Amino acid sequence: MTVPAERIHATNGAPVRPERELVLYWMIANRRARWNPALERAVELARSLGKPLVVLEPLRCDCPHASDRLHAFVLEGMADNAGRLAGRALHHPYVEPSRGAGKGLLAALAARSCAVVTDDWPAFFLPRAVEAAARALDVRLEAVDGSCLVPFRLAGRDHPYAHAYRRHLQKTLPRFLDLLPARDPLARTRLPQLARLPAEILRRWPAAKPEDLARPGRILARLPIDHEVPPVPSRRGGAAAAGRRLRAFLDRVLPRYAEERNDPDAGASSGLSPWLHFGHLSSFEVVRAVLEREGWTPGSLPPKATGAREGWWGLSPGAEAFLDQLVTWRELGFVTCAHLPAHREWGSLPAWARATLERHARDPRTPVYSRADLEGARTHDPLWNAAQRELLREGAIHGYLRMLWGKKILEWTRSPREALATMLELNDRWALDGRDPNSLSGIFWCLGRYDRPWFPERPVFGTVRFMSSERTAKKVELARYLERWGG
Repeated sequence: MTVPAERIHATNGAPVRPERELVLYWMIANRRARWNPALERAVELARSLGKPLVVLEPLRCDCPHASDRLHAFVLEGMADNAGRLAGRALHHPYVEPSRGAGKGLLAALAARSCAVVTDDWPAFFLPRAVEAAARALDVRLEAVDGSCLVPFRLAGRDHPYAHAYRRHLQKTLPRFLDLLPARDPLARTRLPQLARLPAEILRRWPAAKPEDLARPGRILARLPIDHEVPPVPSRRGGAAAAGRRLRAFLDRVLPRYAEERNDPDAGASSGLSPWLHFGHLSSFEVVRAVLEREGWTPGSLPPKATGAREGWWGLSPGAEAFLDQLVTWRELGFVTCAHLPAHREWGSLPAWARATLERHARDPRTPVYSRADLEGARTHDPLWNAAQRELLREGAIHGYLRMLWGKKILEWTRSPREALATMLELNDRWALDGRDPNSLSGIFWCLGRYDRPWFPERPVFGTVRFMSSERTAKKVELARYLERWGG
């Protein structure tokens, strides 16, 4: 076995059934054919059993916030996967045409499977879907963590601060840097080929045509999804587009990332989060690309884990700063979602943050905006409106301004609980990386998660960290940003 056992989570007690005809990879989160431990595990099982591999990549129409924007991005990734898997594994991209139409497809394929492998993902509706499948299937179902360098289940508990989790990472990460997944799990692997699925399955659950996947407009209009959230033409889904974005970041941005990433006018953010969220890009590939570019060797690591944010990797300042975001902060979000019950709920905030916000919940708020006014970028604050317009049009907000975006929603809504609900709704509906553990980290940070009390105590905020548009305008350059998004 080449996939580390720490990545594999057996979700049920059912056996492997070698008498059946195929191995099934149920691709639901890490939607890619490269650097994918779940695909690698499925290939291992297929090879050991001498069976063909089927990759089921479904797209539901009834998941929360399904929209033209999110569907188009996923469909473009499905087209990419169809090309990369052709002739090596049977790829079945199923796009659900109506609510509930896909019910029974997984069970029908699992009934023919020796084993089923899927993605271990701790957020959104996916954990419930995997748990339900584990109870229903009579065959072994393994969930594989293909998202984090250090498997998120290894943490064992939630970590309330980045410093504490960074120390855990620094102790654990070196071993996993030697166990990165294969660039191409199907390279030099000759598996038996299955020409097509049985006719009764194809009649009920036909595969989407490659030419339609590549042009999502052919599919979107007839689906029962949110058509008021349009696709983002500047961000195309799939591993090919992700690779182009990664190369541009490494070539043009990484050397200045440490100094300029918080400056909206500098264009120094990575912009990789949509592809990371949908699994079209792997953090394994990104880390390997950064380390190779920097000429890094394991000897660059210090002998002791200190939890220090800078200097641990032994890389340039830009690479150090970027990897702290990609590894520490991103993976901390996965750990929180996996180990903190109800991580999307008000009660999951730290006790001190809930106490201070509730103590100030009745403080006067002027102005107070409705959710519709906030969603439409109709406030008195030009900078906040610009950030919201960026979200509406591009499916993302510059990272530094997203913190301000959330803080102002807390200030302008009737209560902190309403502020949380508003942030979640706007982000989940419009952001390409909404519904993601890392996206949740950013929203809950605005209300005190991963932070500490700040003094002096203020109206509305209490001791939760305060931000203002006026201070932000003094800290960072905004002229070009406001020119573009100011309306």
